[in-house]
Amino acid sequence: MAKVAKVKTLYVCSDCGGQAPKWQGQCPACGAWNTLVESVAESPSAHRFQSLAKTSPVQRLSEIEASDVPRFTTGIGEFDRVLGGGLVAGGVVLIGGDPGIGKSTLLLQSLAEIARERPALYISGEESGAQIALRAQRLGLLGESGKAAPDLRLLAEIQLERIQATIDTERPEVAVIDSIQTVYSEALTSAPGSVAQVRECAAQLTRIAKQTGTAIIMVGHVTKEGNLAGPRVLEHIVDTVLYFEGDTHSSFRLVRAFKNRFGAVNELGVFAMTERGLRGVANPSALFLSQHEQSVPGSCVLVTQEGSRPLLVEVQALVDTAHVPNPRRLAVGLEQNRLALLLAVLHRHAGIACFDQDVFLNAVGGVKITEPAADLAVLLAIHSSMRNKALPKGLIVFGEVGLAGEIRPSPRGQDRLKEAAKLGFSIALIPKANAPKQPIEGLEVIAVDRIEEAIDRVRSLA
Repeated sequence: MAKVAKVKTLYVCSDCGGQAPKWQGQCPACGAWNTLVESVAESPSAHRFQSLAKTSPVQRLSEIEASDVPRFTTGIGEFDRVLGGGLVAGGVVLIGGDPGIGKSTLLLQSLAEIARERPALYISGEESGAQIALRAQRLGLLGESGKAAPDLRLLAEIQLERIQATIDTERPEVAVIDSIQTVYSEALTSAPGSVAQVRECAAQLTRIAKQTGTAIIMVGHVTKEGNLAGPRVLEHIVDTVLYFEGDTHSSFRLVRAFKNRFGAVNELGVFAMTERGLRGVANPSALFLSQHEQSVPGSCVLVTQEGSRPLLVEVQALVDTAHVPNPRRLAVGLEQNRLALLLAVLHRHAGIACFDQDVFLNAVGGVKITEPAADLAVLLAIHSSMRNKALPKGLIVFGEVGLAGEIRPSPRGQDRLKEAAKLGFSIALIPKANAPKQPIEGLEVIAVDRIEEAIDRVRSLA
């Protein structure tokens, strides 16, 4: 009997793609724990490795003509905002999010709009054509005649080589791959979704996009920690990385850009999930402000900046007597470590102690606030809850608080104030360095430079 060659295996890190000959608890390349996954060792093949862009001779930077990248709209305004103004020919977009949050719904809606003006191709590796047609019918994308846009093509396929051949034949201007974890290449023997397959398929699809000018949008799965599944190099290969945020039990979805080679990062798109799919929200600040008939204690309105868009978010605090030796500190939508730091500043510089109080903090609407400009609003909400006295009606706040008790300026303060005035707020408590040179109509600006001064001014207003 002929001897069967033993398949050689190795262990690949799911975070960095590093390899090890045997399993071990810690990756020797990046130091991550429990990330080594068994994989089949691939034999080297020279023809698979090609440049992602066309080669060109060496040039002086001053001789290269700098021009704006032409864009085309996706038909959905909030999606265009996150992308930086629309899709770019030859650009590669990776969009991730929890299962069922609306990734496929958004892309099918967008592709149906794009197909009205240019050829588009939807490649599905997770659903059959009948399932996608049923979703399109439910979303009202087929129209009264029951027919979709004539240039919207559909392919249910997971083999990379067939996908490449279809793109070469159809020549779409936009192609969606749903999802990259289901695609496999015959050049590799490992299973779909493995580190080697995801890395190879993403690189080959990116090469196709650069050579043909087709804009490719890839859907990516996420791990239980919320990170994109697959090697970290996947995010480096693509041009734009988008994340879906929000609770699947809520009707609102947030799409945030974490990387964009053709636009600004940290842009935020706000959508509402309806029976007809995802719809852009024209005034997202209304989602993050609670509707109180009267001012309530522990509530403070913050003007935060998400990319180029100022948003008004209500920060709520609840301070209650602790019934355990260690008081609880809980923050939802804000950084918990930052809360402990701010409580120490409040005690040291304003003389307000919370060592025997439970402190709970929440950002209304499920939005996540990471910028330090929320510090002043957090402290004023906590102070209001402790006194059980509401802040003045029509007050908006922003400003970073330092460990020495100083209130530091926040970027784009003028834009924040204009947005607050447009929405009808009448008083702004801001850092002194952000004080506008010209008065803003309908808005009284109070500029402070210390936390104790800010609290005294709020007490005098109340």
